[in-house]
Amino acid sequence: MADIWTTIAAERGALAADLAELSSAQWDTPSLRTGWTVRDVIAHLSATASMNPANFFLGMIKAGFNFDKFTNGQLANHRGPDAHATLNEFRSAQNSTSAPPGPKTSWLGEVIVHGEDIRRPLGISRTYPPDAVRQVIDFYKGSNMLIGSKSRIAGLALHATDHNWQHGHGESVQGPLLSLLLAMTGRAAGCDDLSGPGVQTLRSRCAGT
Repeated sequence: MADIWTTIAAERGALAADLAELSSAQWDTPSLRTGWTVRDVIAHLSATASMNPANFFLGMIKAGFNFDKFTNGQLANHRGPDAHATLNEFRSAQNSTSAPPGPKTSWLGEVIVHGEDIRRPLGISRTYPPDAVRQVIDFYKGSNMLIGSKSRIAGLALHATDHNWQHGHGESVQGPLLSLLLAMTGRAAGCDDLSGPGVQTLRSRCAGT
């Protein structure tokens, strides 16, 4: 696929465009990420795009290495005085190649998964580049970093019905690749599009990460 930062920038731009005409009530819509509104998710994406390894570690030190405290502080810093300011900051970060320490694929994963955290509750559909979704799901299937995807799908056989992709052994779970990605990353809403004897197990392991 194209340079990953180019894809990330394109997805940020598409998400900003989708949110341009939201009402105040829509900005306050609960996202798929438990405890966060649509506006909170955008603030989080802006925080990630403005961070580098040095200020990440400095922020963690100030938060006493409490990741939740650190994340909540970042949300407060990037929400802005109103939703318009929140969106404008996100737009300004579209082409940023700055990020906390971690694989670049995880930042592509952030904008795709968090994009769905926002779009699904708002009833907005998005067709993501298939290669991008595949690259992200291949990353998360072997990672327990922060959100525990590898453990969540242990003992399950995942099979995409819209792409040539499968992973694992055990009880079968079938459905669209994007929905498998969402369920893998803790979004129970992703399970709504899935079928097979392993779906209930997967749903029970989801916790709206």
